[in-house]
Amino acid sequence: MATKNNRTNYCAFCGRSQNQVPELIKGPDVNICSDCVMMCNQIMDSDASPQADASERKKDGDAKSVDVTKLKIPLPHELNALLNDYIIGQTHAKKVLSVAVYNHYKRLRQGLRFENDTEFRDVEIEKSNILLVGPTGCGKTLLARTLARCLDVPFSISDATTLTEAGYVGEDVENILLRLIQAADGDVARAEIGIVYIDEIDKVGRKTENVSLTRDVSGEGVQQALLKILEGTVANVPPQGGRKHPQQEYLPINTDKILFICGGAFVGLDDIVRRRLGRQVLGFGGATADNGDEGTSTAIEPEDLLHYGLLPEFVGRLPVVSTLNPLDENDLVRVLTEPKNAMVRQYQKLMAMENVKLSFTSDALQELARKAARKKTGARALRTLIEQVMLDVMFEVPQRHDLTNFKVTRKMVCDQKATPADRSPKAA
Repeated sequence: MATKNNRTNYCAFCGRSQNQVPELIKGPDVNICSDCVMMCNQIMDSDASPQADASERKKDGDAKSVDVTKLKIPLPHELNALLNDYIIGQTHAKKVLSVAVYNHYKRLRQGLRFENDTEFRDVEIEKSNILLVGPTGCGKTLLARTLARCLDVPFSISDATTLTEAGYVGEDVENILLRLIQAADGDVARAEIGIVYIDEIDKVGRKTENVSLTRDVSGEGVQQALLKILEGTVANVPPQGGRKHPQQEYLPINTDKILFICGGAFVGLDDIVRRRLGRQVLGFGGATADNGDEGTSTAIEPEDLLHYGLLPEFVGRLPVVSTLNPLDENDLVRVLTEPKNAMVRQYQKLMAMENVKLSFTSDALQELARKAARKKTGARALRTLIEQVMLDVMFEVPQRHDLTNFKVTRKMVCDQKATPADRSPKAA
């Protein structure tokens, strides 16, 4: 329909004239058709903010809560077997994690299990968070990643080195929970029964035992901010992450049912343990307190963690402490060959993509393990060594169509160089 001046009006969004649309809504300087209005409503409904989901969850109460009875959590021995497929050694740590995860989800069912039992109805099982202590390259992070692969619950891994006290440049501790919500695809109710692994937790230790007038924004301040989250509280998480500001809406998440696993290398902690053990031994027996690292890793007490720089309140919220042992040469040889994702298999797959069958002699594997053990960086040193040895091979093989087999020998590992010229091509 035309205006007083017989001028045709057009929709500012789709460009159609008023004669081509069911209805045209006119504004002072712009017009929009009814079809575009409906499309905008659909876009707004599909892009509903996480805040709206949170408010809906508040209105519905427990309507969207997760039924913990339907969770399929492996039994401790089943979970331990799954961890054995990917991690070499660390028998005690794997057993601790298997039992802790299983007991954690039994804890969530405690109200249902003893609903009509007068003996245990009033007994409330408290949460037991875990602290993993072990040298670099011994498998702490790999244990966490393997757990994420095995469990059908939200699981997130965060790094404590990026965290700072609220109000300073860096990430707030609530971003740890945001990653868990993202792992649950935005479902806060499901995230509330998840597991969080915080790596490099030793980096938030106090820099000195003396009280300082200046703030320790990335050390003691982070520990204090983590206290209530570890124990169990309703934390307000920024939906988009980043810094908080007063006008922002937050996602409330209850951390009481979230299991926290913290891990760190704690470099120098064995010296603290050794000094404590040495003070308890007199006479000639004192020499037995300092014969290497054996025994010190299993003798960690809360007071040692306090001397390292952790707050007493923080240590108290991590009641289960498990230590991981450094990998010896035999363990490193097994790391190369036995796990499902073994390093040798990874490089064999890379070479198989070029139609070349790769193999390592037993002497070569032993030499790789011996060199890695001297570097004192655990299994991480193995990849560095293999990359050095395989560099020329991986450079030459894509252009060598006559090569079908290649064997890495001990001499190649000692020379840190292996080329196709070292071994004449041989048909399969």
